[in-house]
Amino acid sequence: MQHDGSLKVDAAQATSLAGAVALVGFPTDSNSSYRRGPAKAPAAIRSAMWSEAGNPYAESGIRLRLSENVVDAGDAALREDETDRSTIEAFVSEQLEAGRRVLSLGGDHSITYPIVRAFAHSYPKLNIVHFDAHPDLYSTFGGNRFSHACPFARILESAGVGSLLQIGIRTMTPAQRETADRYGVRVFGPDEIEAARRALPGGDVYVTLDLDGIDPAYAPGVSHREPGGLTVRDVLRLVAAIPGSVVGADVVELNPDCDVDGLTAGVAAKCAREFAARMLSDGTNTPAARTR
Repeated sequence: MQHDGSLKVDAAQATSLAGAVALVGFPTDSNSSYRRGPAKAPAAIRSAMWSEAGNPYAESGIRLRLSENVVDAGDAALREDETDRSTIEAFVSEQLEAGRRVLSLGGDHSITYPIVRAFAHSYPKLNIVHFDAHPDLYSTFGGNRFSHACPFARILESAGVGSLLQIGIRTMTPAQRETADRYGVRVFGPDEIEAARRALPGGDVYVTLDLDGIDPAYAPGVSHREPGGLTVRDVLRLVAAIPGSVVGADVVELNPDCDVDGLTAGVAAKCAREFAARMLSDGTNTPAARTR
């Protein structure tokens, strides 16, 4: 089924869909440092997710069904200004309060900071598993503290998370290394997959995938290509191995303007599908479910 992002549920359906995965879009790239384009990504990922060329089943055998176990909450109405952070946080909080896990489609990686702020209210000591070529730990970048190069510095400063594990990193700088060391961030390169697997956290886990963490041979449609990266299978295998409960995830930094025949949109859709299925399989561990 083709899907353009316009399918939403009415209020009665929304009430009955507690426990579903909420699919939300954040079409923004105003905090991108090099080139624009990721604001177009939520529509491209949705189209690939529900295309007849694909498969609605995850590898675990779970079938994703719109308006059944997946509710498309649409895109947030973003203005590409400083108000967007509070809009994103409120948009995610609304879904969490309804008892859903949330799968966010970016957009650039700056969206992860307000998303994690929303999650931290519902999941104290949230553990983050971060796939990326870049650590995104700059205190400021290009004069912008909320650049897509800075979200994890902001998260570590203020979001009250339990831990941050970074996988696929291959552009570490001295300034970012200092931040990583200060906060006890565990960082693994693409050649350290087994060590990263052993370090995967328990507890409540949030997964964030910057598509440039994957080698551009598999995912060329990104603004910052960094050869020598992860394979798609590396990412899927590691997410499947997380011993904790995956309560939320995002897929960010697809740039459709740089893609090749929709290849990267397909990778993003595949990862989003597998993340959603993992959240459904871990679905008894939501704040709402804990009170039932």
